Amino acid sequence: MALQFDHIVFGPIHSRRLGSSLGVNLLPKHGKICTFDCIYCECGWNADGRDDTRLPSLDEVYEALESGIRECHDSGVPVDTITFSGNGEPTLHPDFPAIIDRTLELRAKYFPKAVVSVLTNATRIGRPGVREALAKVDNPILKLDGASDAFARLIDQPQDPHYSVRRIEREMAWFKGDFILQTMFLRGERDGRRFDCTDRRHSDAWVRMVLRLRPREVMMYTLDRVPPLNTLQKVSVEEMQEIARPLIDAGILVQIKG
Repeated sequence: MALQFDHIVFGPIHSRRLGSSLGVNLLPKHGKICTFDCIYCECGWNADGRDDTRLPSLDEVYEALESGIRECHDSGVPVDTITFSGNGEPTLHPDFPAIIDRTLELRAKYFPKAVVSVLTNATRIGRPGVREALAKVDNPILKLDGASDAFARLIDQPQDPHYSVRRIEREMAWFKGDFILQTMFLRGERDGRRFDCTDRRHSDAWVRMVLRLRPREVMMYTLDRVPPLNTLQKVSVEEMQEIARPLIDAGILVQIKG
């Protein structure tokens, strides 16, 4: 099991997308719970993380976060971003809306210039409470890796058999563009089937979807750590730049990380 986060609060770490990031893990310290089972997830497979299913309580999260933020403040360690990620999907925590409210209070007290970011696979953004909480943070970073259900099943492996890219797209429209869209680009082979995110049929459909959504920013990135599936390969910055050209021409801010 390649779990990355064995504390509620970790870092700050340097994030290639978010700067000096103080991380928050709302999932089990020694397990993984997620509505996806992505073939590229740095935390490994869901099946390898089922020994621990205990979520930290609201009070435990608050105490750990206050302690971590206060320690950074008192020692002069900069915090650019307070980032919710961790061992799975953070919006699965039943107290997610209340946790966001308390985080915003702590941010205002200790690091008022820091931003609050949530990395989410967007599977729960249609739920009242979750989407309103995401609308309160500075950076709701919502994942959509492709424009088709078939590709999502291949790359993201949603655990809901009724997962629908079109439904997620409709639910993203609720944010009226005030969100960051995050997409992984890679190539490789799974179960004898080769795939390539830079293939024009895939990338053109993805671009059309982004143009419909018009998020305020798009994060395009590729592999940075060892994935659980060893047939995967990075794509180049140049390839992503070529795919992003119509988005940039349309005035959408695009951030590319190789």
